[in-house]
Amino acid sequence: MSEVAIEPSKPVEQLKFAAVIGALGIVYGDIGTSPLYALQACLGYVSKGGLKPDDVLGLLSLIFWALIITVTLKYVTFVMRADNNGEGGILALMALAQRVARTDRVRYGLMVVGIVGAGLFLGDGVITPAISVLSAVEGLSVASPDFSRFVLPISVAIIIGLFLVQRRGTGAVGKLFGPIMVVWFVAIAGCGLYRIIINPHVLVALIPVQGIRFIVRHDVLAFVALGAVVLAVTGAEALYADMSHFGRRPIRTTWRFFVLPALVLNYFGQGALVIADPKAADNPFYLLVPHAVLIPMVVLATIATVIASQAVISGAFTLGSQCVQLGLLPRMEIRHTSVTTEGQIYVPQMNAALAVGVLILVLGFRSSNALASAYGIAVTGTFLCTNILSALVFHRHFNWPLWKTGLVWGSFFAVDAAFFGANILKIFEGGWVPLVIGLSIVTLMTTWRRGRSLLFARWQQDSLPLASFLGRLPQSRIVRVPGIAVFLTGNPEYTPASLLHNLKHNKVLHETVFFVTVRNLDVPAASGADRVHCEELAPGIYRVGIGYGFMDVPNLPRSLDLLREQGLPFNPMQTSYFLGRETVVPATVPKLGFVRRAIFLFMLRNAISATEFFQIPSDRVVELGVRVAI
Repeated sequence: MSEVAIEPSKPVEQLKFAAVIGALGIVYGDIGTSPLYALQACLGYVSKGGLKPDDVLGLLSLIFWALIITVTLKYVTFVMRADNNGEGGILALMALAQRVARTDRVRYGLMVVGIVGAGLFLGDGVITPAISVLSAVEGLSVASPDFSRFVLPISVAIIIGLFLVQRRGTGAVGKLFGPIMVVWFVAIAGCGLYRIIINPHVLVALIPVQGIRFIVRHDVLAFVALGAVVLAVTGAEALYADMSHFGRRPIRTTWRFFVLPALVLNYFGQGALVIADPKAADNPFYLLVPHAVLIPMVVLATIATVIASQAVISGAFTLGSQCVQLGLLPRMEIRHTSVTTEGQIYVPQMNAALAVGVLILVLGFRSSNALASAYGIAVTGTFLCTNILSALVFHRHFNWPLWKTGLVWGSFFAVDAAFFGANILKIFEGGWVPLVIGLSIVTLMTTWRRGRSLLFARWQQDSLPLASFLGRLPQSRIVRVPGIAVFLTGNPEYTPASLLHNLKHNKVLHETVFFVTVRNLDVPAASGADRVHCEELAPGIYRVGIGYGFMDVPNLPRSLDLLREQGLPFNPMQTSYFLGRETVVPATVPKLGFVRRAIFLFMLRNAISATEFFQIPSDRVVELGVRVAI
């Protein structure tokens, strides 16, 4: 098992310019486009009775300290210290937490937390493209009211085009992401700085007292407004999730010295504008832009939101692939879109589901302001899940004392809980959307995991122990024929059903037999003995264990080819693969409810075959049917 990488023991990372530019293009797309709608949504809660300068200053203070506490302190300073062999993200953190759990019950509870976090993250993947693209294109309405009727059609066209190009990969376009986002951050910082120079008094919002006064003054309304404040920190999870692509230091450096200052300048510039002209609260971002460059800024904002959407979609593909490897979702087709970058993948099923979901949201809500209420729950729910997992990792792996863990992570939990509670109040205004999406995904994951465990238990109940089979083999009259046979089995201690069926029907056994068990490891990538392990059980009969990390792409023939390096008689051209195809039927006393069994059967029918998933040559596969009652 690999250990958690503790930051102080690592050599200092070399800061590379390419990594800095790459991080700007991928990591900060979501949080970098939040100024398009975050302050506008916040002002909507206090503008009905007439905007007062103190209210604007209070909201700016809350946004600033949310960026400091949630992003800078929680994610950049602390959460990014916990990496799983360099890999970040909610599922990598879940694997780390499970590794230090002391009981199976706690381990199961941590799995549930990870599944909920993953489900909410995928819900975020549906909402982000919708709200980002809409908010950018809405700038046309500011340029001219006559353009208002084109906002929805243009947004739909951009989203359709975005999902259609996913199959081609983003390698070539991705090289432009970084420079474009540099221009974006410089542009929004410049617009904000101009207004701050005109009204420098807005900088008093840096003092936390302004935010506290706002909360005391507005009481319940201030709590509700926190649900919009959290829009300023959407995308914080991406800093941790994309850590493996660029390294910890480039992400931290770009955030502290470039992205954070640019965001603060723009938010405070918007605030200065609204203080001077309360009517600007209708769309403070675009009204902050000089009219002469408004159309170019709309174009730049649209490109930036496409980049933000692309980052979230790619993250959803990666998360879906990890879920498949961890046994939380059925096997899906995973295509590599780059011959040089392993992480660039395309998952057709997820792409189609995301596209349909995004279009439904755009056509249903029709504006970014309406979608703002739906956004916060997915983000804050993921924050809470990360908080729980991180607390355990820091307490057990980093050996933090209980008082320190409680003080640091308890404080973060209080902030996250306040954000989450404020967004819960918006359930009937659109907050139900991420809850429905997240609950649906969690239901799919738990149903799949439960169904597979029942299939495995039933298969084990009906199977013959491998030791018994090998003990009877010398006395049997089974004919051994030339060639190599590979039998996949879920439990290395039991005889594969496909072998028993082959003996029953064909009454022969190959001279060389490999019983192969594929194991999903809680590390990003398997290496060394974890990749392939082999032992000889009887003359010509071997037991092989193959491990894949949650970031690995399974390729069974390539893994088995490593056996030749160990001097074993494996020849790909003489090998036949025997696989079992399960036909699930209801048991006399079903262990899955009617609805969950229907869901499980639907996923089972739509899962891609083991042949395709493990990249086995189809002309070397023999499938044998098995009926299983659950």
